[in-house]
Amino acid sequence: MRYDMIARDNIAVGRIELQSDLESIESAARKSLADEPISRLPLTFEQMLGRRFEGGVDLSGGEWQKIALARAYLRDAQLLILDEPTASLDARSEYEVFQRFAELTEGKMAIVISHRFSSVRMADRILVLEHGRIAEEGSHDNLIALSGRYAQMFELQASAYR
Repeated sequence: MRYDMIARDNIAVGRIELQSDLESIESAARKSLADEPISRLPLTFEQMLGRRFEGGVDLSGGEWQKIALARAYLRDAQLLILDEPTASLDARSEYEVFQRFAELTEGKMAIVISHRFSSVRMADRILVLEHGRIAEEGSHDNLIALSGRYAQMFELQASAYR
């Protein structure tokens, strides 16, 4: 979600009782890599985001995703459901986010919904849905060894990078 409010409050939506705890908000921003685009804003964490209000600054799609991921870090929930969490990020940012993803999900259950195989490859268990049903399930290596739908789609995506 994109909220037209200051950057600090945008992240604090993840855990509203920490709205005035700038240290926790900044820590969540660092973990999600949102600190970098926020640091470039004229008013940093006090900058109005979005164009709805006077003086608001719009962010790129990837920058908004980093803000949303900062909310997840701040939330510290036991179950995380992330739908295409890196879809608007460039390849380098996606790699950096997933380097930190293990920290976000440590000791928790995370459901990641994605069409990008680079995003699901590190999952303990992958479910391949086809026509509303589970067609295959297993780890990345198991699914590649099956040479089924997952392996075909993985190879199709990977071939674009060769």
